[in-house]
Amino acid sequence: MRTYVPKGREATELTQGNRWWVLDAAGQVLGRVATRAARLLIGKDKPQFTPHLDCGDHVVIINAAQVRLTGKKLEQKVYRHHSGYPGGLKEIPAARLYRDRPEVLVRNAVLGMLPKNKLRAHRARKLRVYRDATGLARHAAQKPQPVTL
Repeated sequence: MRTYVPKGREATELTQGNRWWVLDAAGQVLGRVATRAARLLIGKDKPQFTPHLDCGDHVVIINAAQVRLTGKKLEQKVYRHHSGYPGGLKEIPAARLYRDRPEVLVRNAVLGMLPKNKLRAHRARKLRVYRDATGLARHAAQKPQPVTL
């Protein structure tokens, strides 16, 4: 049996008509929210999913400040990034990131679950994360539909 690979106009039709979803992270575990958002961004649950095309939808995550971390992650987890210069290692404890910028914490978790390929940056632009529910008003025209976890 031959594998069907969409090309040209068929491929562009598959990537059109993206839907908007809203995930409420209040009281939910960070990893559960991140995996659900990553699957929606990739488009894995769609019947027309094609690995080399961006078939994913837009995702809006609200109430990032109320997300839950399990175990001792709040005390022990450290986020690291390097500037590229000697001595440029920056370490931010998860507790401080959760307190100051919880939307970055959620965004890092979702982006870490996306495949590391050329579509990653395009899929990342379809993700919006807000600290509380007031950010949802910005996307009222898109009529995002709620997703249950």
